[in-house]
Amino acid sequence: MKLYDLPASPNARRVRIFIAEKGLDIPKEEIDLSSGYHKTPEYLEKNILGRMPVLELDDGTTISESHAICLYLEEIHPEPPLMGTTPLERAQIEMWNRRIELELLTPLVSAFSHSHPMWKGIREQVSEYVPVCQKQATASLDWLESSLEGREYIAADSYSIADITAQCAILMGKAVGVRPTEEQVNINSWWGRVTSRPSARA
Repeated sequence: MKLYDLPASPNARRVRIFIAEKGLDIPKEEIDLSSGYHKTPEYLEKNILGRMPVLELDDGTTISESHAICLYLEEIHPEPPLMGTTPLERAQIEMWNRRIELELLTPLVSAFSHSHPMWKGIREQVSEYVPVCQKQATASLDWLESSLEGREYIAADSYSIADITAQCAILMGKAVGVRPTEEQVNINSWWGRVTSRPSARA
């Protein structure tokens, strides 16, 4: 297998952390957007959208979209479980993962892509959209703070993909000026736990 990676991408980071938590050694090829390789016919055969990450299997089959890659890896390497072990636990982890992805990570990624020079000339940027995204993400931090009351992890009693997604979202937030406040002690305590894991450096 090989992972086509974009180091700055929170979605690619999600996969890297997932791989590290599984203890897997999967070779990576980092894609430089300025090279235009992601727009070539060769790469578009791997992912028609020209995005990263992409997991290429030994037979040439490719899987794109970070959650789909993680789901595949969970199926073939179930230990340690990061997506639950019972129907209820799997559903609850997926519920929280989707909430974090849609309500926190997505607006932060949008704020970044509409404001950062990295995306200039690559995507159409609408600067007026940035504060809208920042406001949505800030509101999401409020309900995440209350949801973490009395909990060590977001969706289950142990670390899961929901924590990975939130971890990557918080890192992205720092790039666009959206951070947990000092008063959000539950998020800050959780942050200390997840970033102390060796996989946080993936």
